[in-house]
Amino acid sequence: MHILITGGSGFLGGALTGALQRDGARVTWLSRRASTPAPAGVEVRDYAALWSDDRFDAVVNLAGAGIADRRWSPARKQVLRDSRAIPTRVVVDWIRSVHAPPRVLLSGSAVGWYGAQGDAPLDEDGAPHDEFQHRLCEEWEAAARAAEDRVPVVRLRTGVVLHPDGGMLQRLLPPFRFGLGARLGDGRQMLSWIAREDWVSAVLALLHAHLRGDAQAPVGAFNLTAPEPVDNTGFTRALADALRRPALLAVPARALALGLGEMATLLVDGQRVLPARLLASGFAFAWPRLGPYLDAELR
Repeated sequence: MHILITGGSGFLGGALTGALQRDGARVTWLSRRASTPAPAGVEVRDYAALWSDDRFDAVVNLAGAGIADRRWSPARKQVLRDSRAIPTRVVVDWIRSVHAPPRVLLSGSAVGWYGAQGDAPLDEDGAPHDEFQHRLCEEWEAAARAAEDRVPVVRLRTGVVLHPDGGMLQRLLPPFRFGLGARLGDGRQMLSWIAREDWVSAVLALLHAHLRGDAQAPVGAFNLTAPEPVDNTGFTRALADALRRPALLAVPARALALGLGEMATLLVDGQRVLPARLLASGFAFAWPRLGPYLDAELR
């Protein structure tokens, strides 16, 4: 089994690479630089080094700049678009050009596709709210769907992935450990989260269904979120409890908007996104509930 991954050096790609290697798979990363450091056994190529005689059993496309890493200036928005759409189009152009395409393309997206919709439950049939998050994800998904006439395409609408090694949780740990954890806004906004272990397991389950040649192998959009979203008040309390620290502070939504501009929507406007298709497929979450997951990781 030979898997091509874009974004392999990232928070999710690195964890997926490790899991694939433990399964005995050969992994190649596609990166902007062939000099990107990689684990032993992983080949790294730049985007110009895909050839028509290359053969991969599957492609997992995860490339994309972090949406919460910087304030959303016009220039930053363009970086976010280009860092997703350009690698996806490179991969899709290669798939469309080869005689022996991979068995499946699993392509990244995010629950931002739905936009901010408060407490309304959203499964894969939910309609989006038109805003920057939606347009960014829709462009990303559209670029991947261009390969559908050659290979099955699975779109991974990922929620907020939690693990102490990176992402949102890593950023929050220092202030919470100092007792400076804070509720954001009114605390009622929903967080659609998933443990990184469950994210990796879900991607592997979707991938292996195609590699086995299952007659009902999945295609289309899948929400990669835990089945029990939490509001910000519940998240703040659960994280503080896991660390055995108080969390008595609150940051007003107005202050977040002044400091972060439009990007504040990621913190103060919630989404209740549900993994309906994963659950219907029989996928079993190791960590369906937030409190036990944080207790296990942090105590």
